[in-house]
Amino acid sequence: MTTRVNPKCRLEDQGIEGLGRVYYNLPEPALITEAVVRGEGRLGLGGAFLVSTGAHTGRSPKDKFVVRTPDVEDSIWWDNNAAMAPDAFDRLHHDMLAHMQGRDYFVQDLFAGADPDLRLDVRVITELAWHGLFIRHLLRRPEAAELDGFTPEFTIINCPGFTADPDRHGCRGGTVIALNLHKKLILIGGTAYAGENKKSVFTLLNYLLPEKGIMPMHCSANHAPDDPTDSAIFFGLSGTGKTTLSADPSRALIGDDEHGWSDRGIFNFEGGCYAKTINLSPEAEPEIHATTARFGTVIENMVFDPLTLELDFQDNSITDNMRCAYPLEAISNASKTSLGGHPKNVIMLTCDAYGVLPPIARLSPAQAMYHFLSGFTAKTPGTEVGVTEPIPTFSTCFGAPFMPRRPEVYGRLLADRIGRHGASCWLVNTGWTGGAFGTGSRMPIAATRALLAAALDGSLNTAQFRKDPNFGFDVPVSVPGVRDSLLDPRQTWADGTAYDRQAAKLVQMFSDNFAQYLPGIDEDVRAAAIG
Repeated sequence: MTTRVNPKCRLEDQGIEGLGRVYYNLPEPALITEAVVRGEGRLGLGGAFLVSTGAHTGRSPKDKFVVRTPDVEDSIWWDNNAAMAPDAFDRLHHDMLAHMQGRDYFVQDLFAGADPDLRLDVRVITELAWHGLFIRHLLRRPEAAELDGFTPEFTIINCPGFTADPDRHGCRGGTVIALNLHKKLILIGGTAYAGENKKSVFTLLNYLLPEKGIMPMHCSANHAPDDPTDSAIFFGLSGTGKTTLSADPSRALIGDDEHGWSDRGIFNFEGGCYAKTINLSPEAEPEIHATTARFGTVIENMVFDPLTLELDFQDNSITDNMRCAYPLEAISNASKTSLGGHPKNVIMLTCDAYGVLPPIARLSPAQAMYHFLSGFTAKTPGTEVGVTEPIPTFSTCFGAPFMPRRPEVYGRLLADRIGRHGASCWLVNTGWTGGAFGTGSRMPIAATRALLAAALDGSLNTAQFRKDPNFGFDVPVSVPGVRDSLLDPRQTWADGTAYDRQAAKLVQMFSDNFAQYLPGIDEDVRAAAIG
């Protein structure tokens, strides 16, 4: 089989020698063939590839390290990023190369970033063929001719079969993800969870792009049909509806997870999607559901019938984090360029299980930075014995695990972009109303869609607003298609006094969490702080 690679940049040219067979830039059919032959998984319906990742069915954030070199000492947010000593990394690198001796590997040379002037050239070396397939979906594939001169700026080596030694490698256990920004090298060992490949690249871009004045964002994005200048971005943690709400069939999908905002507008980092499949239905999300029986889609950690290969979208016995990975072109309304103009609307999604926040609120630029730094949502109880109330979660910048720099760096970049381009900012609650979790009900999806539609077409800006007495943001009094009482959360509660107590509790949570950012923020954001 003939594949393409820069003849001056083979693995040997990077000092990686003594391997078995090396497969460079295999296309999807060849990767699936190799994965099946090697017993890495099963061929599913429609040519999807069904795989289990073993003990690791999600990311291992506590096993992720940044190598502490002098050139990054003053720029890494060390409170959020565990450090690894350079000599420990060198031993890890040496031992991983020894592990690779005589084994076959799969190399994919890919772009991270749809903007050709800002993209990062990344080489991903994987022990598993299906990992090559996964990252080929999730990043952007060069044209065949572009591979002839491809020289990676960063290299990722992923060896699930390698077991790290905490004493020797300065890590926590047998699993390790180590980022050496100085050597432009990432080492992943002891985990088969494919998402580590994707998130390592995102972490890189989160470090590199702010130096160029570009805002990296853990968000989805879309634009109006046939008008890329009318774009919107959606920040949100898991479970807030980020993927569902941005995949509006009436708009063009730019991307579902990770983007940059430059002087030219927004651009997707990726070439595909990595969607959760638990409770996925053809009625609610027909196009995402259809990808699960599409040739080349990677199906991760889903229960299936061993005879018929039918997938079980409700069975979470392996994990709640079951997923599918597919290229953007699998979605009919996906943008052909993955580029958009400066967002006219910035949406911050939260799932408030306390039933306190309104379904939508308008934010000033300072309030937007406040809520961006807070990154609030709530995890709902149900899986742990004895948990009877929601668990608040504050993940700064809506993506704390992937933030190498201080949150204020990203907050100022966002505030600058919003200020320069005049985006309208909205906080949208997809959580509970009429009471907290267990008493109230989930916010009606029809109401959320109607409110978002009004925000995106500009009509919501002309509505009458009231100032929320607890949180200080503006809340619309009336919106066509949405009952007025829903817009005032206190009215949806049977006991207004109980609402007041719950609101005061949430205000205090916001205040306590934000105290860590007060020393490093500007006065206008300090004035917008809650509590």
